[in-house]
Amino acid sequence: MPSKPAKLQIIWLQGITCNGNTHSFLNDSALGTLLQDVQFLHHPILPSALTLRELVSKLPKSDILIVEGAYEAGFERAGMRMDKLLSALASKTKHIISMGSCASFGGIFKESSPDTISGILFDKTKASGPLRGMREKVITLSGCPAHPEWLSFVINMIRCGKTIKLDEYRRPKELYAFTVHNGCLRNEYFEWKVDSGHFGTKEGCLFYVQGCQGPFTHGSCNKILWNGVSSKTRAGTPCLGCTEPTFPKTELFSTKTYMSIPAEMPLGVPKRSYLALAGAAKSFHIKRLEERLIDDNA
Repeated sequence: MPSKPAKLQIIWLQGITCNGNTHSFLNDSALGTLLQDVQFLHHPILPSALTLRELVSKLPKSDILIVEGAYEAGFERAGMRMDKLLSALASKTKHIISMGSCASFGGIFKESSPDTISGILFDKTKASGPLRGMREKVITLSGCPAHPEWLSFVINMIRCGKTIKLDEYRRPKELYAFTVHNGCLRNEYFEWKVDSGHFGTKEGCLFYVQGCQGPFTHGSCNKILWNGVSSKTRAGTPCLGCTEPTFPKTELFSTKTYMSIPAEMPLGVPKRSYLALAGAAKSFHIKRLEERLIDDNA
């Protein structure tokens, strides 16, 4: 009988965080199965071999180091500065995953101290984080929070010894090659320039007035649904662009325009082409797209 492969040894280290990615991970429907193939040496919530204080004392080797939360050199975990702790654990692991936009790019916490807070590899768009010398180990899973199935996908790819193709920010292409706009149920409204006008409806696009970042944001939110059911745009809320290094932006719920033309074009669309298509679309009047999908009074 062939011996069963050893379980992957994983450390989940938290920096400056709201715990959003920790709680997101708990919502993975396949978590029970995954936990049969991995062992957490340390996790802030799940059963683990080591407490945080024991982790800091032993600084063990691991197969995967998952980092949640923004990086600040002087931030302490169990009495050890993050610059020393992160460096020690990162040097003893095979793979590093930045879990969420704070660990990936600095995220929301960076707004409070732009000069001292960053991601572990990237500081916004610049690869100037503390683990830049270990770049080839890092896999970026940006999102606020990141989808739990994205993490399970990466762990299982590592467990099976498969190659993970990455983009310029070290994000898995199988998860981030799409834009959030791809797969959005509102795409027909987008094509015919019919905006919803307000949140929470099933009808209309959220891009032209409501500030939806879907056409500029890399992520599979409309392909791998949250809880297998929904996404922001399906619920009638604009995408906030949380997987991008520029997150968070200001004035999130409005679209900046010049003479009714969006200031920012969808990714890969030349402005001249956009204007030609927009002009043609606006010349049509499609009654079906201006009606309620479900008439509450019927």
